[in-house]
Amino acid sequence: MRQCWPDIRCRLLRSATSGQNVPIRLAASRGDAAGMTNHLPVKALFLDIGGVLLTNGWDRDSRRRAATRFGLDFADMDERHHLTFDTYEEGKLSLDEYLQRVVFCQERSFSMKEFEAFMFEQSQPYSDMLALVRALRERYHLKVASVNNEGRELSIHRIRRFNLSEVIDFFVSSCFVHYRKPDADIYRMALDIAQVPPEQVLYIEDRVMFVEVAQGLGIRGIRHTSYESTRVALESYGLVVGE
Repeated sequence: MRQCWPDIRCRLLRSATSGQNVPIRLAASRGDAAGMTNHLPVKALFLDIGGVLLTNGWDRDSRRRAATRFGLDFADMDERHHLTFDTYEEGKLSLDEYLQRVVFCQERSFSMKEFEAFMFEQSQPYSDMLALVRALRERYHLKVASVNNEGRELSIHRIRRFNLSEVIDFFVSSCFVHYRKPDADIYRMALDIAQVPPEQVLYIEDRVMFVEVAQGLGIRGIRHTSYESTRVALESYGLVVGE
């Protein structure tokens, strides 16, 4: 693994935004194989946002609701979305440009602002997870970073609306750093900024593949399926709240 190095992008990132479930641990990382992982204290949390702290920003269900609300051909809209959304999430398109390609490629009876407002309304908090992360950060003096795929306008809206900067120290969002998960470089960048060894980072993520990619860099991971299962998994790493 390459040596972590201080990066001016850290400053740029900081200023960019002025069913019962069983706990799942995936295949052991290199640190686990060496028998060292759980004995090292956790110094930093890396978190996904959509699916962990908040609902997803603009997922298939949200797009289907939009198609119903605005009378759109969902199949056509969804195909166009998949052709261009990665570019939006990488910060190479504005939201207006994305919508021009996906929705306003023909004349509509509603405005782009109306559609954007609908998009923003889809985001809702998982209050229990936000409270858990806040409590862990304060009790254990953890560095907390988001590592997430999201377009700039959606990301900034969600950070401000839900006061995420009160629980997250820096945002390694795809739109800011121009890498998307599962590209391992987005995790390397988060490690460079955090200046914490990967073996002392714990990553909470709802997608199995992304946890596996992070584990390949030596980062410990929890596959998030519910508040309770994640809380129990955190306790196994010595991160306990409510005592």
